[in-house]
Amino acid sequence: MRWDQLTLEEIGAAAKDGVIVVLPVGATEQHGPHLATGTDSFFAETLAAAAAAETGDLVLPTLAYGCSLGHTDHWPGTVSLDPETMARVVCEIGRWVYLSGFRKLVILNGHATNGPPCQSAILKLRCELPDFRLRFVSMFDITSEIDSKYTKDAPDWHANEAEASLMLHLDQSRIRPDLIVDEEDRTIGRVFQYSVPLASRSGVVGAPSGGTAASGERLFESQKLALVDLLERGRVEQDPSF
Repeated sequence: MRWDQLTLEEIGAAAKDGVIVVLPVGATEQHGPHLATGTDSFFAETLAAAAAAETGDLVLPTLAYGCSLGHTDHWPGTVSLDPETMARVVCEIGRWVYLSGFRKLVILNGHATNGPPCQSAILKLRCELPDFRLRFVSMFDITSEIDSKYTKDAPDWHANEAEASLMLHLDQSRIRPDLIVDEEDRTIGRVFQYSVPLASRSGVVGAPSGGTAASGERLFESQKLALVDLLERGRVEQDPSF
């Protein structure tokens, strides 16, 4: 159920069936010396497709550029949108989803700092289109258990054990295990937020050396089950009544 693989009649029929549309949003950014720059987009797209295959919902083409300003130009590889630009793009995608007849949209996020622009877009769309039901959810904190797996080696993680494990499970062509380095989280207990070059020498925060394909498989399965549950509950959810 991928939007760009269906015809106009098939998309129209899906809208009449009341399916949920899922928009994967990721990033194109440095992920240390060991992970590909498209890591966040790949994870979000793969998870969305896996869950929708079970629920029958519809997955949009992935928004592969996110808000990655914190990585700066210190390392090559990052291509970032400004937060205002990303919010506008998500709004415009949402409007066209609505015009195709859909009334429920889940934004599945794979990159931490996409939150503010996507949430801003939801606020605007909810005001413009009062019967449009929207949800933003990040694959790394969709449940408290999943969140704990990501943060166990670094609260402010990046390219860490969880991400290395997922990639070892999902696509080993996108990881260079021999180039893995570990770096501690230097932001713990600090008052202010810092760009990545001020907190990491390599672009890594965490201990990716502990990643395994087996733990990646377990993590991905828990993420898929959590997203399937969210979509199934969202499909039948009715507006609150008084």
